[in-house]
Amino acid sequence: MSLGPEDWWREAVVYQVYPRSFQDTDGDGIGDLEGVIQRLDYLNDGTERSLGIDAIWLSPTFPSPMADFGYDVSDYCGVHPDFGTMETMDRLIAECHRRGIRLLLDWVPNHTSEQHPWFVESRSSRDNPRRDWYIWRDAKPDGSLPNNWRSVFGGPAWTRDETTGQYYLHSFLKEQPDLNWRNPEVEQAMLDTLRYWFDRGIDGFRIDVMGMIIKHPDLADNPLNGDWMPGDRERSSQLWQNNRNFPEVYDAVKRIRAVFDEYPGRMGVGEVFGTAGEVGRYYGDEDGDGLHLAFNFQFIHEREHGLTAWDAGALRRIVAAAEESLPPGAQPCYALGNHDRPRFISRHNADGRGRERARAAAVLLLGLRNTPFVYYGEEIGMEDVDIPEDRLQDPARIRTVGRDPERTPMQWDASPGRGFSEVEPWLPFGEPGCNVADQDSDPESLLSLYRRAVWLRRRTPALLRGGYRELPAPAGVFAWARMLPGEPAIAVAVNTGVDPREVELPGGGEVILATDRSMEGAPVSGRLVLPPLAAAMVRAPRP
Repeated sequence: MSLGPEDWWREAVVYQVYPRSFQDTDGDGIGDLEGVIQRLDYLNDGTERSLGIDAIWLSPTFPSPMADFGYDVSDYCGVHPDFGTMETMDRLIAECHRRGIRLLLDWVPNHTSEQHPWFVESRSSRDNPRRDWYIWRDAKPDGSLPNNWRSVFGGPAWTRDETTGQYYLHSFLKEQPDLNWRNPEVEQAMLDTLRYWFDRGIDGFRIDVMGMIIKHPDLADNPLNGDWMPGDRERSSQLWQNNRNFPEVYDAVKRIRAVFDEYPGRMGVGEVFGTAGEVGRYYGDEDGDGLHLAFNFQFIHEREHGLTAWDAGALRRIVAAAEESLPPGAQPCYALGNHDRPRFISRHNADGRGRERARAAAVLLLGLRNTPFVYYGEEIGMEDVDIPEDRLQDPARIRTVGRDPERTPMQWDASPGRGFSEVEPWLPFGEPGCNVADQDSDPESLLSLYRRAVWLRRRTPALLRGGYRELPAPAGVFAWARMLPGEPAIAVAVNTGVDPREVELPGGGEVILATDRSMEGAPVSGRLVLPPLAAAMVRAPRP
């Protein structure tokens, strides 16, 4: 199967694999790369019995002390023994490519592990040649911290190192010191790690906290957030204007993109945060000199943006802002969940109807103009798992809720080991009723809906390459059209309310996908009736 054009990512559906939780093959209760290889046919075997994805994003697989489960890298050019060997990684690359699947790794440029050889050298003395590879500062004259910045995980972003008496910056855990990207040697060394993996055949990278690699040159204090209230997350007590999305970061993005361009067909997608305008700037200028894609997380972080969860008006505003903020030639990148946020159904299940909303969300994600990312288990409706205190793993729980509930093992069947492992898994399983085997042959299942939606998208030019136009719709409904010259237009409508709604579609057509499968194949002559919390795609007559 051909790997396709250099801009394959424009038409791709990407599937995020959290390696620790996908498939254990060596009996240690932890997923591994061999397990990913064994499950590739589930993801895409070339037939519509598979999920039909085009690319895999692997959460970090590099050697690491696992203080933050791989986001504390001690070697950017290796594989952690929990996951396998370089030989296993090379086989995974080859097996993916044999099936026409691209493979993305998770690149962590903002910080390393404190055990990385670079930091070991840097902290050894003030005059070590790699001292300036990290961000070191003296205390202020009054003995206070170098500035007021807070860690993402809570507490100060500075830790005093007893060896030299200076403080080092860590935007996350103290075991994750920030690299100094203003040092050209650091930038060159990090860019060379990209080249190393491109030379091995990796197709691209998800770039962790892209917006934080360049800070204010004077490390100026962040202003306080006047809207912060006691009980809100500590990190929200200040506005992160001097250590996130600092204007010079966009120039660094262009230099990173230049390395991708040395290897045609490679793709970079950035984890970025902020307004739609700030996200849009990561794409670069009109000539495409920024990231290929930058995540728009507002479907995941709805409440943080003052939006009502799963509300048609909010969804409409999110998409409109994203579309308006992109440079010419760019396209959005959406996701419904990831390894850092509660799962979709758990976020939208206050009334017990989260699974219905998950079906509509699948139609939304795969019907919008975007490169969709699907988090493992999302396609079968996995939910957060209530984990006993003595089984919690995530170090972030020290100061935040923790992320273990959304990282539990993939449920392949209803057996005691869920088809994931024959031993006690690293995190507890969810309820056995939610699994691949039970949904595999059920045409009404969420898995079946995802498969139909992905394969429909693959063979429908308007969904792959068409433009986006919002359609008039009643309150509680978000509707839009995907249009490509010479091809039938596709109308998509999502009812976020708990009552039926009618949508005017003057051109009519045929329902080609719906959360209620009985609707599929039905003609539409001017009006589409949507059941509560339902969604549908309608193909207009051929022009």
